[in-house]
Amino acid sequence: MTTSDRTLLVDGNRLTLLPDGQQRLEVLIELIDSARTSLRLLYYIYTADHSGAAVRSALGRALDRGVAVSLLIDGFGSNRTGEGYFRELVDKGATFCRFNPSYGRQYLLRNHQKLTLADDERILIGGFNIDDSYFGDFSDKAWRDIGLLVEGPAAARVAPYYEALMAWALNRRSRLKALRAVVRRFSEHRGPLQWLYGGPMQLKSPWALATIHDLAKAKDLEMIAAYFAPMGGMLRRIGDVARRGRARVITAAKSDNRATIDAARSTYTRLLKRGVEVFEYQPAKLHSKLLVMDDVVHVGSSNFDLRSLYLNMEMMLRVHDPDFAIMMRSYFEHELGHCTQITQEVHDKAGWLQRLRWRIGWFLVTSFDYTVTRRLALRVP
Repeated sequence: MTTSDRTLLVDGNRLTLLPDGQQRLEVLIELIDSARTSLRLLYYIYTADHSGAAVRSALGRALDRGVAVSLLIDGFGSNRTGEGYFRELVDKGATFCRFNPSYGRQYLLRNHQKLTLADDERILIGGFNIDDSYFGDFSDKAWRDIGLLVEGPAAARVAPYYEALMAWALNRRSRLKALRAVVRRFSEHRGPLQWLYGGPMQLKSPWALATIHDLAKAKDLEMIAAYFAPMGGMLRRIGDVARRGRARVITAAKSDNRATIDAARSTYTRLLKRGVEVFEYQPAKLHSKLLVMDDVVHVGSSNFDLRSLYLNMEMMLRVHDPDFAIMMRSYFEHELGHCTQITQEVHDKAGWLQRLRWRIGWFLVTSFDYTVTRRLALRVP
């Protein structure tokens, strides 16, 4: 896809797909440097490397211009970046907080969202974190990911959600009930562009419900899922799409955690039996999150596993527009050129030891939460 093929106007908003790592970093820095009044950033991982320093320096320049800066990072995902790293920004007046729920029932909660919002007019979302490994290319062995720049009135609607989330994080006595209320209150249910949020809901999150609703009607599904480990109900819904028309799923052949690959492969038997076409992405570690269901697209931070569907704080943009769906389906076709198809014949060649390993991976990812153990959790951004 060329640059001109990556931008569309939808409901008064300019949407630009950013699949290239270096371009994403350039757009991120440009957003910060061009901000006039406010900047709000939220990231799961913020690393003190070259990219992290570039973003921090840009935020410092924004503060010097009088821009109001707010930065929320996840305390678990960003725990390798020390408290002193952002001290200069705080001294200049930035609002800074680590999303760090208390021990007990809240401890497993992660803020997995990623966004930079400038002047309530332009917002950059996607699956990427502030870390050098998300801003390179194949030669750098970087993650393969997606960014989406949204310029227009839809961006402003994220600001109240961000402020409510920041207030919750700053209050060390906050309860999950209040967080659930934030997720429900700010998730949208009407219009061509809808912001959908996920979190530790008692039942399914607004994003999970929207996904179920869209899958139930779809006759054509294209999905890129870096971490793919849904339960049987979701697998059946994907299979139902294949029965009505066509369903194609790209998962990771390379990652930083073998268990997540094994967990995905443990689902292939059920998918293939239902007529779903399965592919594995070969050139790089896959980190993209994308669903295209007929004329509807979901893009953002959420993986397609239990943690993202039912526990993590996530944000996805639902775009209902046929031209945008065509554009994103074209991107899917491009990525398909870097994949190996897992046919029934290929899948049947796996021996019993491989299948046992897949089942163990499934157990680790879905039953024994691998983020409980520090070593594994830090390797699954």
